[in-house]
Formats: sequence, structure tokens, C-alpha cells
Amino acid sequence: GTKFFFEKQNLPEPMDTSYTPVQYYYIEAIQDAMSNHKEGKVFFFNNENEVDSVEGKVVDLKEFPDQGFFILLHPDARIRIDRIITLFGKPSAAYDEYDAYANQCLSCTGGYDVDALP
Repeated sequence: GTKFFFEKQNLPEPMDTSYTPVQYYYIEAIQDAMSNHKEGKVFFFNNENEVDSVEGKVVDLKEFPDQGFFILLHPDARIRIDRIITLFGKPSAAYDEYDAYANQCLSCTGGYDVDALP
């Protein structure tokens, strides 16, 4: 059989959020992607809480004790499912957080104190 290499993730940084259970239809979407052998791009928040992406095929949905549920992608990725923004173009568990983050950036003042501007 083929052996997959899965990267070991670093231990969570203090600013990392702990695992949050996801709504069941996100799990169904992952199971559907696995059973239909879908491949594509997955956008997610990485350990530094930055938007990241990886391409591949979902080969497993696995629970790691004290860490939460992860999808394993061939060839070499492991992503916690509550941090997935989009799975093959479809919004997933962290999409609302991403959307709020994007809107916050659009409405920010670029680091300037509005009251101090002339």
C-alpha cells in the first residue's frame, strides 16, 4: 500500500484557539468529499492564525485526543476542521470568522487614531 506522510503540527501557540465542535453538515461535506474522491484547494487558518491554503485530496477525517478533529489530505497536510475557511470552494466552519476578519480590515483606520487626525 501507499504510505502517506503527514506533517506533525507544532504545539498550539498561546493565541491559538482550542478546538470548537463544528456543525454536522460540515462533517457531511468532508465525508462527501472523501467518498467522491474530490481534489482541490482548502483555505484555512494556520497555527499563526493567518489565512493559508493547501491543495490535495481528503483521505481521512480523524480525531486526535486533546486536539480535535482533523482532515488528512494527500499528499501531506493535516488541518483541524474548525479552522477550515473553504473546502474545495464551499464555505466551511471558519468562513464566518474569515468574513468578519475581512470586513474588520476594510473598516479599520490603518492604525491611525481617528481623533488625532487633523
